[in-house]
Amino acid sequence: MLQPYIPILLLLAFVVANAALMLGVSHVLSTYRRTPTKIAPYESGMPVLGDARERFSVKFYLVAMLFIIFDIETVFMIPWAVAFRQLGDMAGVLIIEMFVFIAILAVGYVYVWKRGALQWD
Repeated sequence: MLQPYIPILLLLAFVVANAALMLGVSHVLSTYRRTPTKIAPYESGMPVLGDARERFSVKFYLVAMLFIIFDIETVFMIPWAVAFRQLGDMAGVLIIEMFVFIAILAVGYVYVWKRGALQWD
């Protein structure tokens, strides 16, 4: 009754043994030395410039959200390009739709630009 599960159990046992072996070998062969540079935050070797709980400007979040919005909207162009190659007889309609889409993006970009959301003070 358990015979169909034997390959899965063998694979699981192999994966666990492999992970344990890799961790054990790396622990035995590693040369770990604590240095002041390695103990420093982010191991960058640069001194900390301020508190980690420092408040960010709202402009930072606004620029981040605008980037995400424009980035996600431009991802919609990839399926359009695939559909454009597959639907040759409807190419005129697809081009008009893409021009409308790009015009809406451009209007939004110009609006954000004129409002000064992309200027960092």
